Amino acid sequence: MLVTGFPAGVFATNCYVLAPGPGTECVVIDPGQDSEQPLQSMLAEHRLKPVAVVLTHGHLDHVWSVVPVCDGYDIPAYIHPDDRAMLADPLSWHGEAIAAMIRGLTFSEPAEVVELTDGLELTLAGVTLTVRKAPGHTRGSVVFELDHPEAPVLLSGDLLFAGSIGRTDLPGGSYEQILDSLARVCSGLADETVVLSGHGPQTTIGRERATNPYLREAASAAARPRRGL
Repeated sequence: MLVTGFPAGVFATNCYVLAPGPGTECVVIDPGQDSEQPLQSMLAEHRLKPVAVVLTHGHLDHVWSVVPVCDGYDIPAYIHPDDRAMLADPLSWHGEAIAAMIRGLTFSEPAEVVELTDGLELTLAGVTLTVRKAPGHTRGSVVFELDHPEAPVLLSGDLLFAGSIGRTDLPGGSYEQILDSLARVCSGLADETVVLSGHGPQTTIGRERATNPYLREAASAAARPRRGL
């Protein structure tokens, strides 16, 4: 199985490509700002044909190039419905901090959008991804579990980073929700699970369990008994 990627744009958002191997169809995950050219080069290098773009969430740094990639290859984009509005209206979901960056630009949905659901087993290009909803960074954030022959893989988007987690201060974010999502998503994963995050280097669940303060806080909160009314 081929799993590769590159950081894109000023946000250094990791764009990933998944395929059964070279010379096959593939899935593109989170094509961010300025990802079109490096993606094209990667596809040519490995002789890959994209069949879908799959999105971990709707923030602009992860979906910036979704329209040119999807419409250029005539393929659909997959996103959770709670984040779908971000595709056409990024400013409302990011605040004024990005206003200067996108002034004069227009954003829209690609020609075909398919909505993701929690627990869905999504098989595309011979690759099966299990969708797990993980709100907290955004309302419609999801992660994807991949059964790789060498080690399980978690494509965590901006839920979990090496040593950190995604921010929760933008519209739709919630610190309490992201802790709950961390506990639900990570509790059943093996230590050897490779974590491919939306930003930064890869890590493992075992390493994060041992060193990530947010993951420890999430596990501790989940273990505490909840008081009834």
